[in-house]
Amino acid sequence: MYWKSLIGFILIMGVHGLKAQEKGKVMVIKDPKIDSLISRRLELSRAGLAGNTVTLSGFRVQIFSGLDRQQAYAEQVKFKTQFPGINTYISYVQPNYRLRVGDFRTRLEAEKLMNELKKLYPSMFIFSEMIILK
Repeated sequence: MYWKSLIGFILIMGVHGLKAQEKGKVMVIKDPKIDSLISRRLELSRAGLAGNTVTLSGFRVQIFSGLDRQQAYAEQVKFKTQFPGINTYISYVQPNYRLRVGDFRTRLEAEKLMNELKKLYPSMFIFSEMIILK
């Protein structure tokens, strides 16, 4: 008796499931926030293409490398007061803090800055990395 009831129930559910499915029709259920996120992403993408900022491979000059975080920030302030138009970037790669300056497309541009800074910063290096152009 139990088996007959179980088989009957399975057959009824199977037939009901077949009726619920319609050929060629898909129902998509999604959170409305997805549409707002997609539109926001498109806005940001268009803003980037409009020329606000571009990231590409270039060069920066490292003017400081040391263990002391406070000294790295002090060097950044010192550099910014003397050269306000040049961007500065502090990074930490264990165990050193590094201060790199500039966003140069060519190595020659970076070398020109190095020549200007020789007297202020005796040990400088040029590094190839991703830069930000406006």
